[in-house]
Amino acid sequence: MSDVFIGIDVGGTNFRLGVVQDLRVVWERRFQADFSGVCRKQSATEALETITSTLNDAVAEARILYPAIRAIGIGFPGFIDPLTRQVISSPNLPNLSNADIVTPLEHRSGLSVALENDASAAAYGEYALSKQSNGNLIYMGLGTGVGGGLVLNGKLHGGVHGVAMEVGHITVERGGRLCGCGNRGCLEQYASTNGVVQTYAELTGETLSAYDIAQAAQQKDSAAVQAFDQAGEYLASALAHIAKVVDVGDVVIGGGMSGSWPLMQVAFERRLDEELIPALRGKVEVRLSQAQDQAGIIGAAMLSGRTS
Repeated sequence: MSDVFIGIDVGGTNFRLGVVQDLRVVWERRFQADFSGVCRKQSATEALETITSTLNDAVAEARILYPAIRAIGIGFPGFIDPLTRQVISSPNLPNLSNADIVTPLEHRSGLSVALENDASAAAYGEYALSKQSNGNLIYMGLGTGVGGGLVLNGKLHGGVHGVAMEVGHITVERGGRLCGCGNRGCLEQYASTNGVVQTYAELTGETLSAYDIAQAAQQKDSAAVQAFDQAGEYLASALAHIAKVVDVGDVVIGGGMSGSWPLMQVAFERRLDEELIPALRGKVEVRLSQAQDQAGIIGAAMLSGRTS
């Protein structure tokens, strides 16, 4: 019988836990957990205790159903130190600083725990599932923020300090909107769900959800169309620069906002063609994830298997 692993994909308002076997999620559950709100309202110590306790309870529930689980992998939003395995900080989960999530989980579960940036885990999941990757893949995840991951020669590239491919924090608008990372004009302030909401509000003075703005864009509302066009343009500009540096031709777009990809695609493709150097034009294939939003779970589980 093949090995069984847990993969956890953590977000700001919920997290999903999956039991993974042979690159398939055989059991999955979404847990409502407003970790973003917890980090804003509680002290850093209290927030860390809440997060680790919540994750521990979810793991215990899964192990009742699947007692043969070998290891746990977690994709977590933030900067992960590859040496200490701690969360250095998290722009979308404020007040976490050098937070140790791994040790409490290992102590209570008795299993080894791998911790990776959430977008990097998704990148590895996309690579593991891909039938066309040549061992090199760029992943860009669109959601509350914008995450990125890079696989080179079959190996996840996290960088010396664990912050490689933090594409959401590439500056696309000098002096622009203030970002949770402390800088201004970051990509995720324009090409995420929150970014689309802000753009629409600036254009109209009205605050709608990203879903409602997408519905309006489908009805050709000019401000809604412009909000998604801007998201696509900034995303393409960032990718054009990344491609010039790493020269990887296989790009996967995922995350919750990828469902609105048709609203961004025309502006994205136009800007990408404009900003790629001639040697790369027509050689960067951009495709939507086909992982049914499970790449992060699968990637985290597979990464745990490497360390168990």
